[in-house]
Amino acid sequence: MKTTIFKIMTEVEWAKARADGAFDGSAVDHADGYIHLSTAAQVRETAARHFAGRDRLVIVGVDASLVPDDVLRWEPSRGGDLFPHVYAPLALAWVTRAESLALGPDGHRFPTWVPG
Repeated sequence: MKTTIFKIMTEVEWAKARADGAFDGSAVDHADGYIHLSTAAQVRETAARHFAGRDRLVIVGVDASLVPDDVLRWEPSRGGDLFPHVYAPLALAWVTRAESLALGPDGHRFPTWVPG
């Protein structure tokens, strides 16, 4: 069974990732030493906490089964939940979908392919 994990990034970061063939992380990712991702159950809270009021974002779906086991770690974070962290650049080959994450009057409007 395919598990999709999610990364929210700016349009500028996504454009650079597409040009480079991989996403090497945001400023927060660089500071922490890994790329932060979220599960379907976590991604809406991640957007509300870390991207509130921000537009020009992209949500990227990543097939967790394509990410090598030696770089994908499930580690406790917010509330003790296990979050997916990637300890390498995020290869575009692992990405299954990407779409703008629109900002509405009550928060972000997630694409229909994002469960929740």
